[in-house]
Amino acid sequence: MDERVKQAHPGMHPVNDSNLTRESWKIFQIMAEFVEGFERLALIKPSVSIFGSARFAPDHPHYQLTVDIARALSDAGFSIVSGGGPGIMEAANKGAYEGRSPSIGLNIQLPHEQLGNPYQDIRLSFRHFFSRKVMFVKYASAYVVMPGGFGTLDELAEILTLVQTGKTRKIPIILVHKPFWEGLIAWFKNTLVTEKTIDPEDLDLIKVLETPQEVLDAIFTHYESRGFEPSAEEAEMLLHL
Repeated sequence: MDERVKQAHPGMHPVNDSNLTRESWKIFQIMAEFVEGFERLALIKPSVSIFGSARFAPDHPHYQLTVDIARALSDAGFSIVSGGGPGIMEAANKGAYEGRSPSIGLNIQLPHEQLGNPYQDIRLSFRHFFSRKVMFVKYASAYVVMPGGFGTLDELAEILTLVQTGKTRKIPIILVHKPFWEGLIAWFKNTLVTEKTIDPEDLDLIKVLETPQEVLDAIFTHYESRGFEPSAEEAEMLLHL
């Protein structure tokens, strides 16, 4: 063993049986999160997952725009899925709650407790980000991404990677509010495409829109020549997500 490792970890010793047992039992906790998610979300289709910052207050324009988008989608027949917390997540659930379709919150347990918002018809709680992220993707007919921080960027990168690599079906990925996103899109184009870390056509996976009607129209346009249900090939793809 490298001497520097020994110095950094003077108390290193083999993993004992109790630690191994605890790690092994975590598998069942993870399985339970997936089983509950699959059982409770299987009938919410078609649905739209909406993401954005937890930090926007109800009087912020981004909050109200999210309420309006979620309400329009809900009234059009889409269940709305959010992270279940405050800010944009609350706005998405609120718009859906006021609309005709179910409002779903995929809550996450954090060290500094995230309080779930009160606008959830279906409420699930997760300990693990990775199992929660699967639920956002598995039943989504579209992704709507509002202004947000690292968590929002994480969800955006996740869906772009899954679609780009063929691990999930191609769905509308909509960024809302051009002034917020245009710098990122420019970086994608001027740096990632230029450095050939993505292909130019990968940029076509993203639409940048402004209004609830534009979001609604973009989703229906995407599906106008096919139904919302996955094809047999897509269903197989989602099975192995």
